Amino acid sequence: MPGRKAAARAVTPTRPRTLVAVAIICALVAWLAIRASFASAPQLPWTAAPALILLALVEAMTGRNFRAKIQGRRDDKPLAPIGVARAAALAKASSLGGAVFAGLAGGGLIYTLRYTNLPVARHDAVATGITLASALILIAAALYLEHCCRTPSGNGRDDDRRED
Repeated sequence: MPGRKAAARAVTPTRPRTLVAVAIICALVAWLAIRASFASAPQLPWTAAPALILLALVEAMTGRNFRAKIQGRRDDKPLAPIGVARAAALAKASSLGGAVFAGLAGGGLIYTLRYTNLPVARHDAVATGITLASALILIAAALYLEHCCRTPSGNGRDDDRRED
């Protein structure tokens, strides 16, 4: 089936330059939006940070467990390939989502740092700084999970090259 081979080739590891590009574009959009509406906008919420941190913790723990199972350090039942594929897809989506949040928070932080003498801007700078840090932690955890979903190379197995 040609469709299956094309779909299998389409999944590649996340490239850091893609995440950086997304973050820069989102930072520019956020900076422009905040610049245009800062005086009339409400205070920025900090509620995204706990959700990002919680997701990062779950992904880091999942990555640790997957890595141990893939390397054979755990005697649990083996991982289902579809579960590993789903975790890898979650990791790719989370790293991209983290880049979006990091860009938006970074753009807001860049704008509000100039006005920290105002109480509202100071609150917004703290909120965006915490959100930015949380998004960076999520990106790191997602990239770790994606890395843990890979089959180790050089283990003597030729799963992809079967000779009949």
